[in-house]
Amino acid sequence: MSSKRLSLNPLQGCYSISGDEILLHIEACDTIRSAATEQGFTERHRFVMDGRSDWSEVFEVSQALSLFGDKRLIDISIPTGKPGRQGAEAILQLLTQHSGPAADTVFLLQLPRLDRSTRSSKWAKALESQSQWLEVPTINKGQLPNWLQQRAQQNQQHLDNDALHWFSQQVEGNLLAAHQELQKMSLLYPTGTLNLEQVQAAVLNVARYNVFDLREAMLVGDAKRALTILHGLRGEGEALPLVLWAIGDEIRLLASLSALQQSGGNIQQALRSQRVFGPREQHLMRCLQRIPPQVWPAAVRHAHEVDQIIKGLHVSGSLDDPWEEAARLCLRIALAPSL
Repeated sequence: MSSKRLSLNPLQGCYSISGDEILLHIEACDTIRSAATEQGFTERHRFVMDGRSDWSEVFEVSQALSLFGDKRLIDISIPTGKPGRQGAEAILQLLTQHSGPAADTVFLLQLPRLDRSTRSSKWAKALESQSQWLEVPTINKGQLPNWLQQRAQQNQQHLDNDALHWFSQQVEGNLLAAHQELQKMSLLYPTGTLNLEQVQAAVLNVARYNVFDLREAMLVGDAKRALTILHGLRGEGEALPLVLWAIGDEIRLLASLSALQQSGGNIQQALRSQRVFGPREQHLMRCLQRIPPQVWPAAVRHAHEVDQIIKGLHVSGSLDDPWEEAARLCLRIALAPSL
Protein backbone atom coordinates (compact mmCIF):
# COMPACT_ATOMS: atom_id res chain seq x y z
CA MET A 1 0.00 0.00 0.00
CA SER A 2 1.08 3.58 -0.47
CA SER A 3 2.23 5.85 2.31
CA LYS A 4 -1.28 7.37 2.56
CA ARG A 5 -3.16 5.93 5.51
CA LEU A 6 -6.83 5.12 5.24
CA SER A 7 -9.19 6.06 8.04
CA LEU A 8 -10.47 2.68 9.24
CA ASN A 9 -11.56 3.26 12.83
CA PRO A 10 -14.30 4.21 12.58
CA LEU A 11 -14.99 3.17 9.02
CA GLN A 12 -15.97 5.83 6.50
CA GLY A 13 -18.87 5.56 4.10
CA CYS A 14 -16.88 5.10 0.90
CA TYR A 15 -13.43 3.79 -0.04
CA SER A 16 -11.86 3.91 -3.50
CA ILE A 17 -8.86 1.74 -4.42
CA SER A 18 -7.18 2.52 -7.75
CA GLY A 19 -4.13 0.87 -9.32
CA ASP A 20 -2.78 -2.00 -11.43
CA GLU A 21 -0.47 -3.78 -8.97
CA ILE A 22 -2.69 -6.80 -8.33
CA LEU A 23 -1.07 -7.89 -5.06
CA LEU A 24 -1.13 -4.44 -3.47
CA HIS A 25 -4.66 -3.85 -4.73
CA ILE A 26 -5.83 -7.11 -3.15
CA GLU A 27 -4.08 -6.34 0.13
CA ALA A 28 -5.62 -2.86 0.34
CA CYS A 29 -9.11 -4.23 -0.24
CA ASP A 30 -8.54 -7.05 2.26
CA THR A 31 -7.53 -4.48 4.88
CA ILE A 32 -10.84 -2.67 4.42
CA ARG A 33 -12.86 -5.91 4.44
CA SER A 34 -11.14 -7.05 7.62
CA ALA A 35 -11.86 -3.73 9.34
CA ALA A 36 -15.48 -3.98 8.21
CA THR A 37 -15.84 -7.45 9.70
CA GLU A 38 -14.33 -6.31 13.00
CA GLN A 39 -16.78 -3.39 13.16
CA GLY A 40 -19.87 -5.47 12.45
CA PHE A 41 -20.31 -4.95 8.70
CA THR A 42 -20.91 -8.65 8.15
CA GLU A 43 -23.42 -8.56 5.27
CA ARG A 44 -21.54 -8.56 1.95
CA HIS A 45 -22.69 -7.67 -1.57
CA ARG A 46 -20.47 -7.80 -4.65
CA PHE A 47 -21.02 -6.11 -8.04
CA VAL A 48 -18.91 -6.02 -11.20
CA MET A 49 -19.91 -3.02 -13.32
CA ASP A 50 -19.08 -1.50 -16.69
CA GLY A 51 -20.35 1.31 -18.90
CA ARG A 52 -23.61 -0.53 -19.71
CA SER A 53 -24.49 -1.80 -16.24
CA ASP A 54 -27.73 -1.03 -14.45
CA TRP A 55 -26.95 0.48 -11.04
CA SER A 56 -30.51 0.22 -9.73
CA GLU A 57 -29.74 -3.03 -7.91
CA VAL A 58 -26.86 -1.33 -6.08
CA PHE A 59 -29.26 1.30 -4.72
CA GLU A 60 -31.86 -1.31 -3.85
CA VAL A 61 -29.33 -3.26 -1.80
CA SER A 62 -27.99 -0.14 -0.08
CA GLN A 63 -31.47 1.06 0.89
CA ALA A 64 -33.05 -2.28 1.84
CA LEU A 65 -33.57 -3.12 5.48
CA SER A 66 -31.42 -6.02 6.63
CA LEU A 67 -33.41 -9.02 7.84
CA PHE A 68 -31.18 -9.38 10.88
CA GLY A 69 -30.20 -5.75 11.28
CA ASP A 70 -26.65 -6.40 10.04
CA LYS A 71 -24.49 -3.62 8.68
CA ARG A 72 -23.37 -4.16 5.09
CA LEU A 73 -20.29 -3.80 2.88
CA ILE A 74 -21.04 -3.19 -0.81
CA ASP A 75 -18.02 -4.09 -2.96
CA ILE A 76 -18.16 -2.62 -6.48
CA SER A 77 -15.50 -3.45 -9.07
CA ILE A 78 -15.21 -1.42 -12.29
CA PRO A 79 -12.43 -3.33 -14.18
CA THR A 80 -12.43 -1.00 -17.20
CA GLY A 81 -12.36 2.19 -15.11
CA LYS A 82 -15.23 3.44 -17.32
CA PRO A 83 -18.57 3.43 -15.47
CA GLY A 84 -20.43 5.14 -18.30
CA ARG A 85 -22.91 8.01 -17.92
CA GLN A 86 -25.35 6.14 -15.67
CA GLY A 87 -22.51 4.80 -13.56
CA ALA A 88 -20.92 8.23 -13.19
CA GLU A 89 -24.23 9.69 -12.02
CA ALA A 90 -24.73 6.77 -9.63
CA ILE A 91 -21.28 7.27 -8.09
CA LEU A 92 -22.01 10.97 -7.51
CA GLN A 93 -25.31 10.05 -5.87
CA LEU A 94 -23.66 7.45 -3.65
CA LEU A 95 -21.08 9.97 -2.49
CA THR A 96 -23.84 12.44 -1.62
CA GLN A 97 -25.58 9.82 0.50
CA HIS A 98 -22.57 8.06 2.04
CA SER A 99 -19.72 10.52 2.55
CA GLY A 100 -18.34 10.86 6.07
CA PRO A 101 -18.41 8.17 8.79
CA ALA A 102 -20.32 5.01 7.92
CA ALA A 103 -23.72 4.38 9.46
CA ASP A 104 -24.95 0.98 8.31
CA THR A 105 -23.37 0.76 4.83
CA VAL A 106 -19.79 0.94 3.56
CA PHE A 107 -18.96 1.13 -0.15
CA LEU A 108 -15.69 -0.22 -1.57
CA LEU A 109 -15.04 0.84 -5.17
CA GLN A 110 -12.25 -0.99 -7.02
CA LEU A 111 -10.72 0.71 -10.05
CA PRO A 112 -7.69 0.18 -12.28
CA ARG A 113 -5.14 2.97 -12.61
CA LEU A 114 -7.07 5.77 -14.31
CA ASP A 115 -5.70 7.59 -17.35
CA ARG A 116 -5.40 11.38 -17.31
CA SER A 117 -8.68 11.96 -19.13
CA THR A 118 -10.70 9.72 -16.81
CA ARG A 119 -8.94 11.10 -13.75
CA SER A 120 -10.16 14.60 -14.66
CA SER A 121 -13.81 13.51 -15.00
CA LYS A 122 -16.35 14.81 -12.51
CA TRP A 123 -17.06 11.41 -10.93
CA ALA A 124 -13.35 10.55 -10.51
CA LYS A 125 -12.58 13.94 -8.97
CA ALA A 126 -15.50 13.49 -6.59
CA LEU A 127 -14.25 10.06 -5.54
CA GLU A 128 -10.75 11.38 -4.92
CA SER A 129 -11.97 14.30 -2.82
CA GLN A 130 -15.00 12.86 -1.02
CA SER A 131 -14.17 9.18 -0.51
CA GLN A 132 -11.22 7.55 1.21
CA TRP A 133 -9.04 7.39 -1.92
CA LEU A 134 -5.97 5.18 -2.17
CA GLU A 135 -3.74 5.12 -5.24
CA VAL A 136 -1.96 1.76 -5.16
CA PRO A 137 1.71 2.39 -6.03
CA THR A 138 3.52 0.79 -8.95
CA ILE A 139 6.76 -0.88 -7.89
CA ASN A 140 9.27 -0.17 -10.64
CA LYS A 141 12.44 -2.09 -11.40
CA GLY A 142 14.62 0.17 -9.26
CA GLN A 143 12.30 -0.11 -6.26
CA LEU A 144 11.78 -3.87 -6.51
CA PRO A 145 14.87 -5.12 -4.60
CA ASN A 146 14.07 -2.94 -1.60
CA TRP A 147 10.43 -4.02 -1.71
CA LEU A 148 11.40 -7.69 -1.83
CA GLN A 149 13.83 -7.29 1.04
CA GLN A 150 11.19 -5.59 3.18
CA ARG A 151 8.74 -8.38 2.45
CA ALA A 152 11.34 -11.03 3.31
CA GLN A 153 12.02 -9.25 6.60
CA GLN A 154 8.33 -9.57 7.48
CA ASN A 155 9.04 -13.32 7.54
CA GLN A 156 12.21 -12.77 9.62
CA GLN A 157 14.35 -13.62 6.59
CA HIS A 158 16.99 -11.67 4.68
CA LEU A 159 18.17 -12.20 1.08
CA ASP A 160 21.89 -11.77 0.50
CA ASN A 161 22.97 -9.54 -2.41
CA ASP A 162 23.32 -12.30 -5.01
CA ALA A 163 20.01 -13.89 -4.03
CA LEU A 164 18.23 -10.53 -4.06
CA HIS A 165 19.60 -9.60 -7.50
CA TRP A 166 18.64 -12.95 -9.03
CA PHE A 167 15.21 -13.04 -7.41
CA SER A 168 14.44 -9.49 -8.57
CA GLN A 169 15.13 -10.50 -12.16
CA GLN A 170 12.83 -13.52 -11.93
CA VAL A 171 9.77 -11.75 -10.51
CA GLU A 172 10.05 -8.31 -12.13
CA GLY A 173 6.57 -7.13 -13.11
CA ASN A 174 4.75 -9.78 -11.05
CA LEU A 175 4.48 -8.91 -7.37
CA LEU A 176 1.88 -11.59 -6.82
CA ALA A 177 4.35 -14.28 -7.91
CA ALA A 178 7.04 -12.64 -5.75
CA HIS A 179 4.76 -12.75 -2.71
CA GLN A 180 3.96 -16.43 -3.31
CA GLU A 181 7.64 -17.34 -3.63
CA LEU A 182 8.53 -15.42 -0.46
CA GLN A 183 5.80 -17.27 1.41
CA LYS A 184 7.18 -20.55 0.09
CA MET A 185 10.67 -19.66 1.32
CA SER A 186 9.32 -18.80 4.75
CA LEU A 187 7.97 -22.36 4.95
CA LEU A 188 11.05 -24.06 3.53
CA TYR A 189 13.77 -22.25 5.48
CA PRO A 190 14.28 -21.01 9.04
CA THR A 191 14.68 -17.35 9.91
CA GLY A 192 17.94 -15.65 8.95
CA THR A 193 19.86 -14.93 5.76
CA LEU A 194 19.13 -16.87 2.56
CA ASN A 195 21.80 -17.29 -0.12
CA LEU A 196 21.51 -17.60 -3.89
CA GLU A 197 21.47 -21.40 -3.91
CA GLN A 198 18.63 -21.57 -1.38
CA VAL A 199 16.51 -19.02 -3.24
CA GLN A 200 17.07 -20.70 -6.61
CA ALA A 201 16.22 -24.10 -5.16
CA ALA A 202 12.95 -22.73 -3.75
CA VAL A 203 11.88 -20.75 -6.82
CA LEU A 204 12.89 -23.32 -9.43
CA ASN A 205 11.90 -26.43 -7.51
CA VAL A 206 9.60 -28.87 -9.34
CA ALA A 207 8.43 -32.36 -8.51
CA ARG A 208 10.94 -34.34 -10.60
CA TYR A 209 12.65 -32.09 -13.11
CA ASN A 210 14.77 -28.98 -12.76
CA VAL A 211 15.89 -26.38 -15.30
CA PHE A 212 19.43 -26.63 -13.93
CA ASP A 213 19.46 -30.35 -14.79
CA LEU A 214 18.26 -29.47 -18.29
CA ARG A 215 21.08 -26.97 -18.69
CA GLU A 216 23.67 -29.48 -17.50
CA ALA A 217 22.44 -32.21 -19.87
CA MET A 218 22.60 -29.77 -22.78
CA LEU A 219 26.15 -28.69 -21.90
CA VAL A 220 27.57 -32.21 -21.52
CA GLY A 221 25.96 -33.37 -24.79
CA ASP A 222 23.42 -35.77 -23.28
CA ALA A 223 20.65 -35.17 -25.81
CA LYS A 224 18.35 -37.97 -24.61
CA ARG A 225 18.40 -36.74 -21.00
CA ALA A 226 17.92 -33.13 -22.10
CA LEU A 227 14.76 -34.01 -24.05
CA THR A 228 13.45 -36.16 -21.19
CA ILE A 229 13.86 -33.29 -18.72
CA LEU A 230 12.36 -30.74 -21.12
CA HIS A 231 9.28 -32.89 -21.73
CA GLY A 232 9.01 -33.50 -17.99
CA LEU A 233 9.09 -29.78 -17.27
CA ARG A 234 6.36 -29.24 -19.83
CA GLY A 235 4.23 -31.99 -18.34
CA GLU A 236 4.58 -30.55 -14.85
CA GLY A 237 3.39 -27.13 -15.98
CA GLU A 238 6.69 -25.27 -15.76
CA ALA A 239 6.65 -21.83 -17.41
CA LEU A 240 8.48 -21.94 -20.74
CA PRO A 241 9.94 -18.40 -20.36
CA LEU A 242 11.75 -19.65 -17.24
CA VAL A 243 13.03 -22.71 -19.10
CA LEU A 244 14.23 -20.52 -21.97
CA TRP A 245 15.93 -18.20 -19.48
CA ALA A 246 17.94 -21.13 -18.09
CA ILE A 247 19.18 -22.44 -21.43
CA GLY A 248 19.29 -19.13 -23.31
CA ASP A 249 21.31 -17.42 -20.59
CA GLU A 250 23.86 -20.23 -20.75
CA ILE A 251 24.07 -20.05 -24.53
CA ARG A 252 24.67 -16.28 -24.45
CA LEU A 253 27.38 -16.75 -21.81
CA LEU A 254 29.07 -19.44 -23.89
CA ALA A 255 28.93 -17.24 -27.00
CA SER A 256 30.66 -14.40 -25.15
CA LEU A 257 33.26 -16.78 -23.66
CA SER A 258 33.96 -18.29 -27.09
CA ALA A 259 34.47 -14.82 -28.61
CA LEU A 260 36.75 -13.92 -25.71
CA GLN A 261 38.70 -17.12 -26.21
CA GLN A 262 39.12 -16.37 -29.92
CA SER A 263 40.51 -12.94 -29.12
CA GLY A 264 42.96 -14.28 -26.55
CA GLY A 265 41.13 -12.94 -23.50
CA ASN A 266 41.19 -14.32 -19.97
CA ILE A 267 38.30 -16.79 -19.69
CA GLN A 268 38.95 -17.61 -16.04
CA GLN A 269 38.67 -13.95 -15.11
CA ALA A 270 35.42 -13.67 -17.11
CA LEU A 271 33.98 -16.69 -15.30
CA ARG A 272 34.89 -15.20 -11.92
CA SER A 273 33.21 -11.92 -12.86
CA GLN A 274 30.03 -13.90 -13.67
CA ARG A 275 30.30 -15.77 -10.33
CA VAL A 276 30.69 -19.12 -12.11
CA PHE A 277 32.44 -21.77 -10.01
CA GLY A 278 32.57 -25.52 -9.37
CA PRO A 279 30.75 -28.07 -11.55
CA ARG A 280 29.08 -25.42 -13.69
CA GLU A 281 32.48 -23.94 -14.57
CA GLN A 282 33.72 -27.39 -15.57
CA HIS A 283 30.67 -28.03 -17.76
CA LEU A 284 31.09 -24.67 -19.50
CA MET A 285 34.78 -25.21 -20.20
CA ARG A 286 34.19 -28.69 -21.60
CA CYS A 287 31.36 -27.40 -23.76
CA LEU A 288 33.67 -24.69 -25.17
CA GLN A 289 36.23 -27.37 -25.95
CA ARG A 290 33.63 -29.59 -27.60
CA ILE A 291 31.80 -27.10 -29.82
CA PRO A 292 33.29 -24.98 -32.65
CA PRO A 293 33.14 -21.17 -32.22
CA GLN A 294 30.97 -20.72 -35.33
CA VAL A 295 28.07 -22.54 -33.64
CA TRP A 296 27.45 -19.89 -30.98
CA PRO A 297 26.18 -16.86 -32.98
CA ALA A 298 23.51 -19.02 -34.64
CA ALA A 299 22.56 -20.52 -31.27
CA VAL A 300 22.08 -17.05 -29.78
CA ARG A 301 19.81 -16.10 -32.72
CA HIS A 302 17.89 -19.35 -32.24
CA ALA A 303 17.27 -18.54 -28.55
CA HIS A 304 15.94 -15.12 -29.58
CA GLU A 305 13.62 -16.78 -32.11
CA VAL A 306 12.22 -19.13 -29.46
CA ASP A 307 11.48 -16.08 -27.31
CA GLN A 308 9.59 -14.52 -30.24
CA ILE A 309 7.52 -17.68 -30.73
CA ILE A 310 6.63 -17.73 -27.03
CA LYS A 311 5.33 -14.18 -27.47
CA GLY A 312 3.08 -15.31 -30.32
CA LEU A 313 5.17 -14.07 -33.24
CA HIS A 314 5.72 -16.09 -36.39
CA VAL A 315 9.33 -16.97 -37.19
CA SER A 316 10.04 -18.26 -40.68
CA GLY A 317 11.49 -21.77 -40.69
CA SER A 318 10.55 -22.44 -37.05
CA LEU A 319 7.95 -24.73 -35.52
CA ASP A 320 4.74 -23.13 -34.24
CA ASP A 321 4.99 -24.96 -30.90
CA PRO A 322 7.54 -23.02 -28.77
CA TRP A 323 8.26 -26.10 -26.62
CA GLU A 324 9.24 -28.10 -29.71
CA GLU A 325 11.41 -25.24 -30.94
CA ALA A 326 13.03 -25.06 -27.48
CA ALA A 327 13.81 -28.77 -27.87
CA ARG A 328 15.52 -28.03 -31.20
CA LEU A 329 17.57 -25.34 -29.46
CA CYS A 330 18.70 -27.80 -26.77
CA LEU A 331 19.63 -30.36 -29.42
CA ARG A 332 21.58 -27.73 -31.38
CA ILE A 333 23.98 -27.58 -28.40
CA ALA A 334 23.77 -31.16 -27.15
CA LEU A 335 24.39 -32.63 -30.63
CA ALA A 336 26.79 -29.98 -31.94
CA PRO A 337 29.75 -31.52 -33.82
CA SER A 338 32.95 -31.75 -31.83
CA LEU A 339 36.00 -29.71 -32.67
